[in-house]
Amino acid sequence: MARLSVEDLVVAYGSVKAVRNISFTVEDGEFVSLLGPSGCGKTTTLRCIAGLEGSTAGTIRIGDEVVAADGREVPPEKRGINMVFQSYAVWPHMTVFENVAYGLRTRREPAATVEAKVREALRIVGLEGYAARYGTELSGGQQQRVALARAIITSPRLLLFDEPLSNLDAGLRDRMRFELVELQRRLGQTSLYVTHDQSEAMLMSDRIILMKDGEMIQSGSPRDLYDRPATRFAAEFIGNANILNGMIARSEGQGGAIVALAGGVTIEGRFSWTEQERVSGPVLVCIRAESIQRVADGESGANCFDAEVTSTNFLGAIVTSAIRIGDVGLRAEFAARRPPSVGETIRVRIEPDAVILITEH
Repeated sequence: MARLSVEDLVVAYGSVKAVRNISFTVEDGEFVSLLGPSGCGKTTTLRCIAGLEGSTAGTIRIGDEVVAADGREVPPEKRGINMVFQSYAVWPHMTVFENVAYGLRTRREPAATVEAKVREALRIVGLEGYAARYGTELSGGQQQRVALARAIITSPRLLLFDEPLSNLDAGLRDRMRFELVELQRRLGQTSLYVTHDQSEAMLMSDRIILMKDGEMIQSGSPRDLYDRPATRFAAEFIGNANILNGMIARSEGQGGAIVALAGGVTIEGRFSWTEQERVSGPVLVCIRAESIQRVADGESGANCFDAEVTSTNFLGAIVTSAIRIGDVGLRAEFAARRPPSVGETIRVRIEPDAVILITEH
């Protein structure tokens, strides 16, 4: 295992920069996700780290070794990394045992060592008893486990994942998320994971690096990105957010302010970052759907409002509703055991700490 360091990475195709001065680290044993929409540069960054794509500028270090700098590239096979791809890449003409053993055999390890390591790797990923099966006899989830076993068996310094669960059905994908992160924690393997799925990144990561248009937008723990988005893009990409335009009416101190919304509605909120605090001017107001709480009629206090329900949709444990507070429209989520009715006026509360004020658009 080793620390990964990426400094000022640039990848350009002619005049187009796919990756722009990206810098980050992944500490020894840490699980970090590159998160962002398609085309944001996350997979290109991963491929540069793997050595599958050349960089235009910048430095990549794995441990103490510089593997890419100034146009010099260490070949992928000499970087001490393994990569798990979206397509599994399980060879159908080989058995599960042969697929997993391939890396050890290319290193010419003794047959007894290969046998023992393959059996242990299959045990770790829950495929005992599958050694003699061929790739065509496996389900998608089983093939992905084979790919994982093949990746960990050579004890790489760094594990790279390129959207490895995106081809699985929803139920299996959810189970594999938990299994994969539990496996990574158990092995303590330094890992970098690429995904466009925010729930996947939130569930699995020690830290998330959010990307857009080839640039890093924000980096931090899942809680940091959820509670303290630095920009409108970060607020909208992480979680189910209502984004409103407002004007600061007055400062409340301690990072808080009263904000005027459409139609004279006022709301109390907290600035996403204390250094952004100011006493006047326009501001974005982020209110997450799950932060809107239904309370008893007549309840008073900060950010308590009467709201008209204009639509509802049943989603199992919750109902998602469109509500109006005066001229302000919001999406809200309520427990399905007590769903509101269309046309009903309900009392809602939004805690001031859950109203995120963002000055960076």
